[in-house]
This record gives sequence, C-alpha cells and structure tokens, in this order.
Amino acid sequence: MDSMHPDPAPAPPPSLADIKAQVDRLEAAHKAKGTPLSGRIIHVMHHLPVEIVRIVPAESLESGGMLSPPMTPEFKPEDVEATVESADAKWRIHSRTAHPALVSGIKSLSDTHDQILVAWTGEVLLQPDTNVSPQTQSQATFPSIAQNLLAPFTNQNDTPPPTAAAPGNEAPLMVFGGEFNDQEKAEVEKELARFTEVEQDIEVGGRLKYLPVFLPPDVSKSHYEGFCKKTLWPLFHYLLWLDSTATVPSPDPSWLAYHKTNQMFAQRVAEVYQPGDLIICHDYHLLLAPKMIREALGQVFHPNAGWGSAHPSPAPQHANRKFDWEQSQQATPTNDKSKTEKLGGFLSNVGSALGQHLNVGGEHGTPVEVMIGMFMHTPWPSSEIFRCLPTRREILDGMLGANLVSFQTYSYSRHFVSTCIRVCGYESTAGGVDANGQVTAVGYCPIGLDVKRVVHDRELPGVIPKMEALRQLYKDKKIIVGREKLDVAKGVYNKLQAFEKFLQVYPEWRGKVVLIQVTTPALSESPKLERMTAELVSHINGTYGSLDFTPVHHYHQALEKDEYFGLLSVADLALITSLRDGMNTTSMEFILCQDKTNKSPLVLSEFMGTVASFQSALQINPHDLLGVAHAINKGLTMPEAEKEERHQSLLTSVVGHTSYTWAATILKQLLENVGGEHTAHQTPALDVGKFSQAYKNSKKRLLLFDYDGTLTPIVKVPSHAVPTERTLAAITTLAQDPKNVVYLISGRDGDFLEEHWGHVENLGMSAEHGSFVKQPGDEDFTNMTEALDMSWMSEVEEIFKYYTERTTGSTIEVKKASITWHYRNSDPDFGEFQCKQCLDLLESSLAPRRPIEVLVGKKNLEVRPLAVNKGEIVKRLMYENPDADLIFCAGDDKTDEDMFRSLRTVFPPGGVHSSEPIIMKPPVAVTSTLDPEEVAELKDVELHIRPDEIFATTVGPPAKKTLAGWHVTCPEEVVEALEVLLEKQA
Repeated sequence: MDSMHPDPAPAPPPSLADIKAQVDRLEAAHKAKGTPLSGRIIHVMHHLPVEIVRIVPAESLESGGMLSPPMTPEFKPEDVEATVESADAKWRIHSRTAHPALVSGIKSLSDTHDQILVAWTGEVLLQPDTNVSPQTQSQATFPSIAQNLLAPFTNQNDTPPPTAAAPGNEAPLMVFGGEFNDQEKAEVEKELARFTEVEQDIEVGGRLKYLPVFLPPDVSKSHYEGFCKKTLWPLFHYLLWLDSTATVPSPDPSWLAYHKTNQMFAQRVAEVYQPGDLIICHDYHLLLAPKMIREALGQVFHPNAGWGSAHPSPAPQHANRKFDWEQSQQATPTNDKSKTEKLGGFLSNVGSALGQHLNVGGEHGTPVEVMIGMFMHTPWPSSEIFRCLPTRREILDGMLGANLVSFQTYSYSRHFVSTCIRVCGYESTAGGVDANGQVTAVGYCPIGLDVKRVVHDRELPGVIPKMEALRQLYKDKKIIVGREKLDVAKGVYNKLQAFEKFLQVYPEWRGKVVLIQVTTPALSESPKLERMTAELVSHINGTYGSLDFTPVHHYHQALEKDEYFGLLSVADLALITSLRDGMNTTSMEFILCQDKTNKSPLVLSEFMGTVASFQSALQINPHDLLGVAHAINKGLTMPEAEKEERHQSLLTSVVGHTSYTWAATILKQLLENVGGEHTAHQTPALDVGKFSQAYKNSKKRLLLFDYDGTLTPIVKVPSHAVPTERTLAAITTLAQDPKNVVYLISGRDGDFLEEHWGHVENLGMSAEHGSFVKQPGDEDFTNMTEALDMSWMSEVEEIFKYYTERTTGSTIEVKKASITWHYRNSDPDFGEFQCKQCLDLLESSLAPRRPIEVLVGKKNLEVRPLAVNKGEIVKRLMYENPDADLIFCAGDDKTDEDMFRSLRTVFPPGGVHSSEPIIMKPPVAVTSTLDPEEVAELKDVELHIRPDEIFATTVGPPAKKTLAGWHVTCPEEVVEALEVLLEKQA
C-alpha cells in the first residue's frame, strides 16, 4: 500500500548562486580526493531539440511511395530561430520548440561545463527542392485564433497579417522513412556542429554539442510509438492497457525495439565517454540506459558489492556478435542458446573492450568511477500499477544502474522506492535503494520553467494587440482558459463536463462566461476521444449558447506565441483538470502572464506534480464535477485582495523553482552521490602510520568502538564472545589517557557490557543500539527512551500481528525500545514475500508520520525510535565534545553504518572551507530526553574536527561497500592498530 499522505510542502529553495556554489565546492572536494572530473556533462535524451530537413528533388518525392506528414507542433515556428542550411542545399536544421524548460535548463549549465547531448535525430523531414523559402506545414494550415475571433470585425480590404502564407507557395514536408548511409550520417553530424555555432550566436551562450543517434526507422517507430507510447506512457499515467494485452505477442516486438534502442544509445555514449564525465539520462524512453551504459563502459555487477571493473576483454571473435534483437529476427536458429539470451550480448562484450581504458588512471590502479544520474520527467505510479508491467524487473534494474534517480515530486520518489521493495525485494536505505550491494540514491526536484524565456515572450510586441482584440470581443464576459494535449490523462473531457455542470448549478453565469480551450495532437492519438470532445462541445454550445453567443471555443491547432500569451494574460481564470500529470507548464506560464494583468486565480487538479508547490491554487479533484464547478465559481467571484495574496504565493513558487535551478540541483544531487561523498564505496586499508601521527598531534580524541565483529570475532553462541586480554589491555590503556573519550557502542544489553567491561575506569558504554547510555564515571545506565513517545509500538505490534497470523512460523519480539518480527522458521520464499509487504506498509504509511525507522535484518524486520541508534549516539558525543580534533570509529555491520553516516553528514556537502566554522545543532539524542524549556536553552556548538581527522573504519573484506573511509579485515587488526598507537605514544 502506497502512502496516501500529501507531499510535503517544499522548503524555500536556495538561490541559483547558492546551488552553483555548492556544485563548485563538491567538484573541488572530489578533485581533492583524487576523483577525476572532466568538466563535461553527457545528457542522454530521446530527441534532439532540432528538426532536420532533407532537401530532395521533387520527382523523388513523387515516386517515393506513401509518405506521412509530420505531427502538428504545439506552437507555430517562431519568426527568428537558429537555422542552418548546408552549402550544397542538401540539409536544413532549425530549432524545435518542444520541451523548452528541459532544453533551457540543460543549456544553463554550459556556463561552467562542456556539454554533449546524445539523442535520436527525430523523424527527418523531406522537402522538394524549390526556390521558395520553405515553411512548415503548421504555418500555412492553421489560421490565428485572433483571426477567427475577429472575423466579424475585420475589414475585408485590410491587408492580411504576415503569418498567413499564400496558398501554394509552401513546399510540403513529409517524413523520411529510410536509413542513412555513412556519408549522410557524417553530413548530418557536420551540419549539427555548424548549427551549434549559429545557435550560440543567437542565444548568446548555452553551447551544446549535438551527437545524433541514428535509429533504423522500424526500431525507432516500434520504440517510440510502440513500447513508449502504448505501454509505458499509459502505465505511468494510470491508464492501463488491459483491453489490449491479450493481443501482444511474446516476446513483445516493441519491447525488443525498446531494448535495442537503449543499447544503441549506450553504445553512442561509450564512443564519446571520457573518464570523469557526468552522465544524465532523461525520462522514460531510456530507462534501461543507465545499466547498459555501465556495461558498455566495461563495468560488471558483483552481487553484494555493486558495480566494479570488468573482466579481461573478450575473445576477438565475440566482437562480431549481433544485438539480441537482431538475432531474434534471424531465420536460422543458433545452437548456442546462452549467447542469444544474454542481455546486452553485443554491447556487453564490445563495450567491455571499449571501456578497458577507463579502468586505467585511478589512484593505486583503482578503476575510475562511472557517474550516472537519471531524471524522470513523467509521473511514477504506485507499485500496484507498475507491477502490471511484464518487464518490470528489467526496467527497475536498468534504472538502478544509476548513482541517482530523481523525480519531479516526493510522492513519485516514494512510489519508486516502494516499487523496488515490493517488486524486486530490494531494501530501502536512508535516501535510496540498496540493490544487492549497489546503493542508488533517490531524490526529487521539480523542473520548473524557463522564466526568462516566458517573461520575454509575454512582452513581445504582438501580444498586446491580441490582448486588446480578445478584450474587445469579450468585453462584458469572463474568460476561462485552458491548453492541453488532447489526451485522456490531460482531462479535457472532464473539464468540459465540469464546465457544463457549472452552467447548470450557476445559471446566473450563463451568457457571461466563455471557456477558450486550446488542444494539440496527443502522444496517444484517440479518434474516439476527439469525437467525444467535439460532440460534448456541440452539446454545451447548443444547450447554453445562442445565435450571438458561444460558451465554449475549442481550437484543435497550433498557436503563435503572441496569441497564446495574449490569451493567458487576459484570462479571468485558468482551469487545469489533468487526471495525472508531471509538471504542467501552462499553469506556470499563466501565473507569470497574470503578474502583469489581472492576478487571476488558478484552478488546479490535485493529481498534478505542481500541486505541492502551488498551495495557493484552488485545488480540485477533476473527477468531482460538482467540486470543480464550485471552484470555478469561487475563482470568478474572488475578492481582489485574495487574488493578489494567492497570486503572490504562486509567483514566488514559480520564480523560485526555475529550469535553471532544477538543472543545477540535479547536478548537485549527482555530485553528492558519487565518489563516496554520501554513498557506500570500497575503501583503502587503514593507514596506521597516518592514524598514529594524527593521534600523536591531537589534543582531544573520541574513540568509538562497536563490540561484536569489531573488538571480538562473531561467534555462534553470543555469550561466548568475550574480550581477550590484549583487547582489554588496549582499551583500558586508552581510557586512562585524559585526552581520550572512549566509548563502546554495542547492540548488546547493559548487563553483558557491565559483566565484561564494567571494571574498566573512564569507559563509556552504549547498550542496545543507543537505548541505554552510561557515561564515563557513572554507576548506572541512563534509559534514553523514557522521555520518548513510544505509543507507536502498539501500532507496529498490530501490523506485526497481522503478518504473524498469516505467516506460519513467524514470531514477534518486543524489547524495551524496539519491536522485531522474525520469520527465520517460516517458509523462506513466503517469509521473504511477507517481509516485503510488511516493510512497504511500514515505510509508506507509518514511518513518515511517526518518529521511527525500519531496519531489515537477517530474516527479521525491526522497528525502533529515530533517536535510538548508533548514529545518534555518535552525534551526541560530538555535540558534547566539540573540541575533539580526532575521531576513530570502528564497526562491522549495517547498524554501524549509522555511525559512519553521522560522521559524514555533520559536514556541509562538498567539504569544509577553512574560513567557515562547522556549526552543529543539538542532536535528537540530546533533545529527546529534555523538556521543551530545556531544549530552548541549548546552544549550537562549533566543531573543531575536520574530515581528514576522522578515521571511520569498517571491519570486513576490501570489496565491502561502506560509508567508512578505511577498512581492516578482522578484529585482530583493530587491536593491532590500537597497540601501535600506544607503542608510539609511549
């Protein structure tokens, strides 16, 4: 069950300058640690932001068979745009207006990084070779809305506007259905390079290098119009395809095309990749790409250790193997079935050869880390919806090949984590997903709008005449405006139904309000929806209109920019009723346009990705037609003061979350989750010499030790894990030094620790993972949970009882500060399944609203208070000893990762500047035991410690992924390191 609580209201975003400063600090910190950064970003997205036109002889079009026209664009082409025409008049390339926020956000990073955009060429258009300056089909086909509206008022002798082209002068554009040869591919790449120069001159910056991916027409069509359009896109928008699944063959050809397309993109990235490049994949077209890129760059996945360097290059004969998709099309079957079924057959071998050089150059022979991020622009559905997808696991594993997966909203990120738990059985970690040792961070950041572009467009000279024309036509009427693609998920039909309901229940508005609805062709074209929409428009106009008044004006066409922004500027209400959507740019553009005019309100569907940011909008359920009607009436009758107050709040959200801040934030999130900044990674062996020197030079030291597995080996009978004389002697000597603060931080109970360590003077102890603490010199343990709200335990126990009754052999263990569900004696497979279900329920419904955390153990599930864990104890000790200038912390298992994480998160992302103090607020482990009045008296402290003075050390094999900075292989090495300290100190 996915979380039903609303998204948290986003915190005020930092300024763009602050985010860029954090990026600079992160990059400087990575370079200081020896992590190479090339200063390049490779963006991997489906479609180039350009349109490629091929000029061909007219007779070749006439004999070329059936050709299809291109899809109608959302906007008519602008008068001034970047255009390049080849010297031999064979190619023409010009800008596309699609996805302006995404493209502008990417270009904004060009100030500091060289950028390469790897994308499909798109459908190349054919145009007959004529001497007439070409125009796209949309320019000559669709009249202006203003022309339609002003037709009764326009003098027939007036000169037609310049946008109306004379019929017959334009050369039609048709879609090219063939493949390019090597010469033509080289020509296209050359012209794209020229286009980059022209585009940079026009836009003054924002340089992008375009690297085209040439997909075979049948593959590109089956990828985009097949799997993307007919499977993924409906699924992500909660539109299941159950009525058509019975006709899908197995294997699904569209899935094979999707798989091959992602492979070709991965190969293209591998061709241009340099060590230290940052790779960012965009959207649902390329969900397999992160994993495939790693494979193409020579990495292989090691269970329980994550991605690492590849095996030696394959034999030369393997290089001629074809894609699995191509192999499946061959008539002659192969005898080597394992080869044909191996995922990524061609690229996993050739890619290994391509990527061998990437494993050279790291310090001490370590491979250079491949840094990959992924951003989903579409919604992510609940796990119950996503699990309907037959290829669900392949897609999730493909995405988890990235270091970071980011979404538009918090709820989408939670749905993704829930899906990984329920579908694949992976574990959730703090801020991410642990997939068998590979930890992928999961975040969110709204993409926002290119505010500069919209502000520029709303000020165009042609906007004011359009505004005046609309005001003249609807002088005494209220204008409701909407603009969407004509798609089921956009809710246009629901909007029309709600408008009809509004006219029914508020008859006083009849004849006084008009709905101007603009639609463009949808991703999934539906003749049935078009017919139903047209019939409903006719019904409303016939019922509530008259000879001189039409309540609904529906325009299914492309728009000019000036008339679109004119329409938004004069509107008295914007009505957006999407049934499911990510980021709706129309709502943001409406807010910016209204800032100069009426400050009109916005009616917004609660199923929009923007709804958490736009709390001041009139939020509605688009399925509740009466509720939408009431919201329309409220918006049209709203007092001016309330309008301005709501508008100001909406404007702050739009200006704060721009496409520029989105791009910089995604870059920052990726840098935070690579190179071991906040992620598990392999570690070098503890440098005892460096540790000894730092210990000798320090004035105050914090020495923190786990017990089982750190100071003593793990044994089958827990009571036999007693400390050796060497261990006791080393810890006792350390505790006697007045410069040292020594603590045992164990999961053992207090009685055990007292029995074996109680006689050691000046030794602090923490029992049961921080539930009980005994400070040096104290006689008894302090119960850290007495002052905590433990009422959640009854709720958790009820949930555990539910699963215990349904899982034979499972039991519940209730402790003083935690509760654990054990299923070791249950059927292994069923117990694991029930654990996933229980974990997801706790993570999604209980953990967000109660001060608890959920831990997955070996055949058990434990719930404990947030304030009770080893990490919080470490924070408490740092707060109480801010003058410590050396910290040694050793542990061996998952609970000890909390300690290592705390030692990292006390520092700002990107490291510490020598001139900036490190301020620490009172941690939960301190405030949880105090009254509110006592908490208010606590002060922030300035820490003396610096990152290079912390020796966080894990006990385990060298390949172990950990948040620690160093490793030793066994408890004996921990004791030996301590003895070296004492010898040199003496």
